[in-house]
Amino acid sequence: MSASPPRLRTAAVIPAAGKGVRLGPGAPKALRTLGGMPMLVHAVRAMAASRAVELVVVVAPPDGEAEVRRILDSHPLPEAAAAETDLLVVAGGNTRQESVRCGLRAVPEAIEAVLVHDAARPLVPVETVNAVVAAVRDGALAVVPALPLADTVKEVRPGAEDEPEPVVATPDRARLRAVQTPQGFDRATLVKAHRTVAVEGEGATDDAGMVERLGERVVVVRGHEEAFKVTRPLDLLLAEAVLARRRVTDGYV
Repeated sequence: MSASPPRLRTAAVIPAAGKGVRLGPGAPKALRTLGGMPMLVHAVRAMAASRAVELVVVVAPPDGEAEVRRILDSHPLPEAAAAETDLLVVAGGNTRQESVRCGLRAVPEAIEAVLVHDAARPLVPVETVNAVVAAVRDGALAVVPALPLADTVKEVRPGAEDEPEPVVATPDRARLRAVQTPQGFDRATLVKAHRTVAVEGEGATDDAGMVERLGERVVVVRGHEEAFKVTRPLDLLLAEAVLARRRVTDGYV
């Protein structure tokens, strides 16, 4: 009878400082309500639902740390998750990359693996979280959940807004994947990427891409259709429908 694999001490970092302008005017995207609770609360609970995750670090807007604490205190973790998962709120930076770096600094040295999860993916199933952690536990330095593309993709030469753009290539769809989160990392590798990889402008929006630039191997595990990103009003409607179904069929709260 084979022994169970050792538990990998794991933390999740959730950058939640983005404004989410494509979702329309109102509160920052992570604080928009979904099924009566802010999306951020759903995202935190999704990470805490995994027994592998012992710490969730929420990275708030630089001037919004107190508000985020208040919101999370108003929507505590379910009792079982709260018994196994600590929750920490820290202030972030002006870009996603800076915010992830702030979250990493708050992770104790004893943690071996780090997940980075978008607050705007509130409904990622626990099975996807566990699959990412398992791949890191099995030796992968960087792991991303992803799905095959349903649509043909065209590479274009970007032009002015509302102007036709010339197509320059049609990539082979079979080789492409739509990446989701949480992305999982060997902690030391992710820290090294954030310390050494410089990204100009708005900074890195994909932590696995930073690890790629180190020359390290990134692997893909199967993602899930319900781990979609809530970016536009239509996405919010879809998320409400998924949540309503879960509440009927799974007793989701």
